[in-house]
Amino acid sequence: MEEQHNPYGSPEAALRSAVPPPFPGTLELANPWMRLAAALIDGVVALIITLPVMLVGGYFTAVWNAAMQGKSVSFGLMLLWSFVGLALFLLVQGYPLHRWAQTWGKRLLGVQIVDMQGNQPSLVHLIVKRYLPVQLVSLVPFVGNLLIIVDSLFIFRNDRRCVHDLIAGTQVIVNRPE
Repeated sequence: MEEQHNPYGSPEAALRSAVPPPFPGTLELANPWMRLAAALIDGVVALIITLPVMLVGGYFTAVWNAAMQGKSVSFGLMLLWSFVGLALFLLVQGYPLHRWAQTWGKRLLGVQIVDMQGNQPSLVHLIVKRYLPVQLVSLVPFVGNLLIIVDSLFIFRNDRRCVHDLIAGTQVIVNRPE
């Protein structure tokens, strides 16, 4: 007996996964805890290097003096030290980002940044599209901090991509050596 189409029936459609695997069976997205641990490792490395530079460079003195006068730190000083921080980030993380698309923390934990086709993005692409926008947004008083939190919370989406991944067209995968 032939099945008849019911024009008043509910629509039927083949459903596909909300997160199509970019490389079926070959890539595994890094879980949020791996990414958090890698970010914490990178943060500790950055603090060890950046704090002494800030101390010698007079940042803490400038902040203390502004606080004692009841003023806030000037935007120019924040911008200057943001670029100093970015320069230090490039000095420390530039080589592993260029060579393997990994920060030292990501390398230690075996996760890697790739584009949506699974290719390694260039260092310029990573800096300009993935790291610089977050750095600039963080300078906006109050709102910048909220946006950084929202960026981080995107990790809990099905595709595990933060806002900075969406901007750069990247994803973070598990990279287990063969």
